[in-house]
Amino acid sequence: MPTSPASSPPSAPPVNAAVARVTVAIATRSQARRAAYLATLASQRQHRAERLSRKRLSAANLAHGYAALPSGDKLRVVSEPVPMIGVVSAYNDVLSAHQPLADYPAMIKDEVRRHAAVAQFAGGVPAMCDGVTQGQPGMELSLFSRDVIAMSTAVALTHDLYDGAMLLGVCDKIVPGLLLGALSFGHLPAIFVPAGPMPSGLSNKEKANVRKLHAQGKVAPTALLEAEMAAYHGEGTCTFYGTANSNQLLLEAMGLMIPGAAFVQPNDRRRALLTRAAAARMVALARRAQAGHDTAGLGQWIDEKVLVNAIVALLATGGSTNHTMHWVAIARAAGFELTWQDIDALSRVTPLLTRLYPNGEADVNDFDRAGGTAFLFRELLAVGLMHDDVETVMGRGMGHYTRALSGMKDEESGSLAYEPASAVSGDLTVLRPAGEPFSREGGLRVLAGNLGEAVVKVSAVALEHRVITAPAHVFDTQADVIAAFKANRFERDAVVVVRFQGPRASGMPELHQLTPALSVLLDRGIKVALVTDGRMSGASGRVPAAIHVTPEAAAGGALARVQDGDVVTVDCENGSLAVHVGSDALAARTPAGAPPPAAGWGRELFGVFRDNVSDANQGASVLFR
Repeated sequence: MPTSPASSPPSAPPVNAAVARVTVAIATRSQARRAAYLATLASQRQHRAERLSRKRLSAANLAHGYAALPSGDKLRVVSEPVPMIGVVSAYNDVLSAHQPLADYPAMIKDEVRRHAAVAQFAGGVPAMCDGVTQGQPGMELSLFSRDVIAMSTAVALTHDLYDGAMLLGVCDKIVPGLLLGALSFGHLPAIFVPAGPMPSGLSNKEKANVRKLHAQGKVAPTALLEAEMAAYHGEGTCTFYGTANSNQLLLEAMGLMIPGAAFVQPNDRRRALLTRAAAARMVALARRAQAGHDTAGLGQWIDEKVLVNAIVALLATGGSTNHTMHWVAIARAAGFELTWQDIDALSRVTPLLTRLYPNGEADVNDFDRAGGTAFLFRELLAVGLMHDDVETVMGRGMGHYTRALSGMKDEESGSLAYEPASAVSGDLTVLRPAGEPFSREGGLRVLAGNLGEAVVKVSAVALEHRVITAPAHVFDTQADVIAAFKANRFERDAVVVVRFQGPRASGMPELHQLTPALSVLLDRGIKVALVTDGRMSGASGRVPAAIHVTPEAAAGGALARVQDGDVVTVDCENGSLAVHVGSDALAARTPAGAPPPAAGWGRELFGVFRDNVSDANQGASVLFR
């Protein structure tokens, strides 16, 4: 194992040439869109200035907004006016990661008062747990819930009373939705407040093994439930490195939360201090915005450099494929055009520095103990893979995020203490320096060919499994795949095609229930790949999975013309996704018809979303096309 110490970053490291090219390309192609967005923010800032001078909101407007404030808070906002902070929360009891958020608004209000300002709970947004809905009808609402959350965030902030926003959320679609919504109020500063991961329970390796045994009928349902409850056992984020924990790491990489906040556990005393620190910082930012600083807002902070920093952090850690859609949509909300080709180009130069489940055996608690985000960002900055000259909630420069949260300065004050990131990784099996990576390239690839474009997560896929040419087995649901597996229909190498799972067909559900069965086939020595217009997300693992295929089958994509026995190549090394059928012959085939939209469980309410959603490579959004 490598043992050399991590390098120390120079004061102004040159940016990697490929990173610079992608950054410039994003800015260049986005000039018109970004200019229009910034013009909207300028107009919003002017309206806000008029509100502060009491020229815009009427007395009745203000009286309604202030009516339920405690008398002390009411006196403050009427007499001065002091900053008002809007709190938007995705709290509910179903999501273990969000359950701790119940107490945060009261804590934030108390801390804000200490700084002579006022906070209101502005609104709640819906939040669903993908773990609960996997394989169930509700999963067809999961991706669309992101845009509902964005709209709900906008509704919460639309009263125009606020000088800043605190956004409370952690999990899969919730954080991107909150960020999308907040960007429509991008003239305001905003800070994200997480709750942290649950303590480690049953290891991810043991959990995955029980799932595989159950898929083969070797473990009873009661034993499976016991294992799952040992893995998911308390409040906090699920500990594997899926979409929820990728969210947290990306928000730190974008400078949108207090440094070190991502992976402190809910019951760690520092967690409450981090929340209070966020509230105090929010008041300072709001006062700066009140003073007329035109860069003191979320929409100005998030520029092409910040977007690139987020993607590089995602790639360096083998994070969730969901973000190939979420961050494309987020970029569009901020006036930028981020493409899958940008992500692929960055992946080619970004080293893989972590091994976290499903790309390894460790979890995010292990990552945090090994050095966490401070070590990671320091290493990426040192080799020019992240931009240092960006705005963050702490001020200019990513250096704020290369100092590790060490503890509390003293018990009496309860203030936080930071120190430089460790010179060496605490565990080289989990976190490596940039000079000694697990892989010289990042964890994602973009595939293209006559089946369309797709994303594949290769960070957990062994080299010998990254290229496969085999006959197609075509299915329209994951339930049909599982039935075929149980009937022993997979006896030789196969490319499993699961179509009509895209956003227009069925809301693009995740297909996690396929993972145990397909992993068992690999264990049996059968080469297998998955090709689908659906999602696998943060749990993508050992099986090469070409997902998010665009155009999807329901939108005229070639997947609708693939037949059982067609030879398909999934080549993760050379970026190819093709069916070996002549172009004329393929075009002459009558495409399979999409199943009719399913009803019940709320799915009929989302027909307007299915009819108007953009393609996966455009963000799979009804809001930002």
